[in-house]
Amino acid sequence: MTATPRSVKEKYSKNKRGEPIGILGVVAEKLLEKEEPIGFDEALELTEIPKRDLPALVSLAGKVTTKYNGEGVFLCSIISAQTGNCPEDCSFCSQSSRYSTGVKPQSFLVSQKILEAARRAERLGAGEFCIVISAGGPSKRVFSRVLEAVDMLKEETGLKIGCSLGKLTEEQAHALKQHGVWRYNHNMETARSYFPNVCTTHKYDDRLRTALLVKEAGMELCSGGIIGMGESVRQRVEFAFELRDLDPNFVPINFLNPRPGTPFSDISIVAPLEAVRTIAIFRLILPGKRIVAAGGREEVLRDLQAMGLMAGANAMILGDYLTTPGRSPGEDLRMLDDLEMPVIKDV
Repeated sequence: MTATPRSVKEKYSKNKRGEPIGILGVVAEKLLEKEEPIGFDEALELTEIPKRDLPALVSLAGKVTTKYNGEGVFLCSIISAQTGNCPEDCSFCSQSSRYSTGVKPQSFLVSQKILEAARRAERLGAGEFCIVISAGGPSKRVFSRVLEAVDMLKEETGLKIGCSLGKLTEEQAHALKQHGVWRYNHNMETARSYFPNVCTTHKYDDRLRTALLVKEAGMELCSGGIIGMGESVRQRVEFAFELRDLDPNFVPINFLNPRPGTPFSDISIVAPLEAVRTIAIFRLILPGKRIVAAGGREEVLRDLQAMGLMAGANAMILGDYLTTPGRSPGEDLRMLDDLEMPVIKDV
């Protein structure tokens, strides 16, 4: 990776005692004292700090999380209400109809199954339940079923309701808002510069249009992506800054868990310490956002999942994902208890 320009490093001069200030000191001063955002080159330099300084990076990210967000972790639960048979060619996705992955297509679930899953999530402490479908965008029939499910969950549970349905029309976005959907997930997936390596059936700007439409309709936006799809470290930083410009409320950080049969099936997973570093740097770039520890964390972070929370993740997906199992809710809740991180319902 290209070294940070000398002119950038030279501005990191001295503290009040005349001692040299390293990049961690500069970032700490900006975020904790001056409440100023860090710059791209400063973030890039954080990617190069030696392993011995990783605990200090994690500690700083934890302090920034508390300063800008307070204490507590928000728990989300998701359900694949319509699975497989997606026409898009996202290279990471086992639900694409273009790949032989063994995922069996499933039509929209009956309302009772969705309600049972939501009630189970609520008992475990989740604050939100998100209805997800596999599609480029919802058909008229499926969208009607989604609205029925949203109405039912609003009546039968105390959960906040989210949706992730792919591309939306302006009419659909406003209908979701009117029915009480508080948050819509539409991930940008990766940096603009790397997106053509991930998907060719739609463009980065197509996703951006839906994300902006969600905000215009008055829903909260949940938008992040997947780390470890072959992008460079610099592109990860680019991605974080693009998200900062988009200004979502929630930022899910997924790590690629290569799915058999997909074009990305042979990509090596991100190393655990690199994953922790990535979470911490995203936190420092996005100090006031709710960062969600999402898909792939079990396989990538392994025994360092608690460190991922200490490094800045302050929300988690509880339970299973769309086509892969998650860690048992009991283990996650025990981890939060051990870390003395309270579960919060209001964000």
